[in-house]
Amino acid sequence: MRILFVTPYLPSPPRFGAQRRLDGLMRGLSARHEVSLLSFARPGGADDDALAATLEYARTVVTVPYDVLDVDVGQKRLLQLRSLASRHSFETLLMRRPEFQSKLAELLTSTAYDVVQVEFSQMGSYQLLRREPRAPIFVLDEHNIEYDLTRRTAQAPGSLARKLYSAANWRKLRGEERSAWQRFDGVVLTSERDAELLHRDMPAVRTMVVPNGVDVDAFQPGTAPRDPATLLFLGAINYYPNTDGILHFLDNTWPLILEARPDARLQIVGMAPPPAVLSRRSDNVEVTGFVDDPVPYLARATVVVVPLRIGGGTRFKVVEAMAMGKAIVSTRLGAEGIEITPETHALLCDDSPGFAAAVLRVLNDAELADRLGGAARQLAVERYGWQAAVERLERFYAELGCADSRVRLRQQLEVA
Repeated sequence: MRILFVTPYLPSPPRFGAQRRLDGLMRGLSARHEVSLLSFARPGGADDDALAATLEYARTVVTVPYDVLDVDVGQKRLLQLRSLASRHSFETLLMRRPEFQSKLAELLTSTAYDVVQVEFSQMGSYQLLRREPRAPIFVLDEHNIEYDLTRRTAQAPGSLARKLYSAANWRKLRGEERSAWQRFDGVVLTSERDAELLHRDMPAVRTMVVPNGVDVDAFQPGTAPRDPATLLFLGAINYYPNTDGILHFLDNTWPLILEARPDARLQIVGMAPPPAVLSRRSDNVEVTGFVDDPVPYLARATVVVVPLRIGGGTRFKVVEAMAMGKAIVSTRLGAEGIEITPETHALLCDDSPGFAAAVLRVLNDAELADRLGGAARQLAVERYGWQAAVERLERFYAELGCADSRVRLRQQLEVA
């Protein structure tokens, strides 16, 4: 099959969750199909290394100069203010570029794709040209149900300004997502919960759950000893749900852990930590910022903490920790969408005293840490390797009726 991905940024090398999903799915599909990409890219050659990494598996990569990820705070606030007076969400206004629409139309006119997969509902606002008699199938990949994530932000504790802004914005996002769901042949989601949310709004939309995955060969238990007193929080710290979660943990849970284990040490690993997080550094709290490879940090940790209070979809930090055979302590929302059995694959708790007690259980019981980590690793291998995710996506393409490639795809899957 010829598959065109439409994305807001280049997928490789993956530095954060959304890129990990793009990289994992596109690399996996490229083993049996011709994968191409249309994406924004940083201007002036800043993304040359990323382009080279993506071309390792993509047949062609077409880019439009624009840096979605590096909009400065002043520009972001102006655009958010503009969105308040618009019927469009901030997220859609951020992604819209007429030159991108022109390039997409050009590709759809010049190349006979079997599948066009668009990443994120905000990118789904671009017009899709259906060239008959052999139009491609159009698939939308919803990394999160965006309106639900923003609605949860509006309902969570936080500043009044953020709550009011989110309360106005999630309704716009919902309208935009509903419109996108109607215009695509099928929608991919990362969790059963997200699929249920979509079908409450639009029962007739064809969907497939393709969970976030992990490279179980790259992320696997090592032989190096873990640090018996080290906790790890892993994730893009400039992403508000992560910022909210780690700050709440530092203010309300971490002191309870230190009271019982003064030797405990917390490592916060992830890109672009804001000043509020950087200011909490101490002898017991290390904030590394972005690291090229999180595996050594995961290997050393005894406990991976996921104290999230806001979120959607599924969290890469969880499946990667599972693959590494780590003991995980998470809120229920942090582990949402992943087939975790409490007390078997992880410890789950939502209140600060209970969360601290769960962390201390693992720090003080090496056998418990080993048991949780072993069961988590087994679950990651069985359910969350990228190969299984790619095969689910291929089946969805076939179910949607991918022209004459449906028979070829079935034959390929039988051979594999």
